[in-house]
Amino acid sequence: MGKPSKETKENWLRDDKYWKWGIFYYNPEDKRILPPKRIPWMGWTVNFANPVSIITLVIITVTLIGISYYIQNN
Repeated sequence: MGKPSKETKENWLRDDKYWKWGIFYYNPEDKRILPPKRIPWMGWTVNFANPVSIITLVIITVTLIGISYYIQNN
């Protein structure tokens, strides 16, 4: 399968079947790590069907917790 077109990517974001409970994006076809949210100006979301995306979420979360802990204890 080739690289999906911009139109295909936009259709994925609009299609309800790729949104679990309306808030969790789950699309095995989409290989983007952080695709835009349904409303693009609101930022990005995690594609829970992509393992790299989940690892990225964990790394960002651990980093933020680590920074918060460091700031509180110094």
